[in-house]
Amino acid sequence: MKTLIQGGTVITASETVKADVLIDNEKIEAVGTNFVAGTEFNIINATGKLVMPGGVDVHTHFDLPMFDTVSSDDHYTGHKAAAFGGTTTVMDFVSFDCSTLEESVNAWHEKADNKAAIDFGFHMNISRFDDGVARELSHLRDLGINSVKVFTAYTNRLRLNDGYIFKTLRIARDRGLLVMVHAENGDVIDVLVEEALSAGHMSPEWHALTRPIQSEVEAVYRSIKLAELADAPIYIVHMNTKGGVDHVREARRQGLKVMGETCPQYLFFTIDDIRRVDGSKWICSPPVRTINDNEGVWRAVADGTMQVMATDHCPFFFDGTKAIEYEDEKIAIPGKELGKHDFTKIPNGLPGVGDRMMIMWTKGVVDGRISANQFVEMNCTNPAKIFGMYPRKGTIMPGADADIAIWDPEKEFSYGIDHSHQRTDYNLYEGWKLKGIVEKVLLRGNLIVDDGRWLGRKGGGRFVRAGDMTVL
Repeated sequence: MKTLIQGGTVITASETVKADVLIDNEKIEAVGTNFVAGTEFNIINATGKLVMPGGVDVHTHFDLPMFDTVSSDDHYTGHKAAAFGGTTTVMDFVSFDCSTLEESVNAWHEKADNKAAIDFGFHMNISRFDDGVARELSHLRDLGINSVKVFTAYTNRLRLNDGYIFKTLRIARDRGLLVMVHAENGDVIDVLVEEALSAGHMSPEWHALTRPIQSEVEAVYRSIKLAELADAPIYIVHMNTKGGVDHVREARRQGLKVMGETCPQYLFFTIDDIRRVDGSKWICSPPVRTINDNEGVWRAVADGTMQVMATDHCPFFFDGTKAIEYEDEKIAIPGKELGKHDFTKIPNGLPGVGDRMMIMWTKGVVDGRISANQFVEMNCTNPAKIFGMYPRKGTIMPGADADIAIWDPEKEFSYGIDHSHQRTDYNLYEGWKLKGIVEKVLLRGNLIVDDGRWLGRKGGGRFVRAGDMTVL
């Protein structure tokens, strides 16, 4: 049966038009007006509504082991939360836990495939490097992955030295891979953490104080220069400082192939939130910074220095000793309370996959910081282009997957945990007043969210093999 979304305003990265959307066999067949709907058509009345592509969140962590626990959303619950927030495609990071890259990817498929409720892709973490890894990198695209992530922090766990990062960049350049970088100076952080613990500084704020702004700014600059030496494109994840985004802006002005991603938490929260009595809720890496950094990142969002808005979704319970109810079952997972007396034991990560779109619509578009087209560009189209999913994902055009979010732009409401559907016991935006809500979500033409009702299912999502990346 064909579906016709009728009477809405279609918003893409490039235009805003009154148009209907005709869907057939999971694909968008046509976008236009004056369609003659047969009696067999399923009509969705979108009069007065906004019709946008489903969001593409390219930075998430589901079912991720950390600090004697695991992130509280798996590939079902996190996907469900994403859908309620208007996101229909997510990308997760494969941990390099097995002997080979392929074994690690297969292990991640075993975790994700049968639970996935929306479409998904993978990045590959490169947390060790040798000749075998170098050979495997050359064939990573055969596994449907075109992106790898390296770390300049987390010594003896995830970090590669600069030489290995340089080698990875050159292989990536030759094999059509994109290198993503978590940029912080791990040596500086390790020294400051040791000093803080020796001095008895155990409270959550020391997580931020031992990961200073300069450690991120320096690592961003160093990563850009390594990429320049390798003549390879680079994508810097979760950018959070004014100084860091200024380096990206200057590199792009010089014509270097540098792209940047940020997340909502780096626009709205500061170290003062970590100093609250419930401050561990805001513990993530890199940490939230200062008002000056918030404004610097906002400017980079508005002027196009940042290409992507993602979330780094990696939720943990605030108090994992107390169960919450999720889909009529009680569940409790150890969380932030593990670091009650030692900031180094607080699981690093925040919920966000269900929040991103509606928070950014109100605080970005409604408040006049970005246009509606920029909103779609950063949250949908650019991420799909960069990671080889466009035009299948991230836009509304003939031939694209019918991944669509229908919004009521006039709906005013108080946001919070009841709207986000993330499987944790708190929401960073609890009580925020928003205008504009996602009402219906279609995944490949199938209605999975309908006015607050969940119609999706485990296993309904599909793995999206990455095509050629696009350097923006």
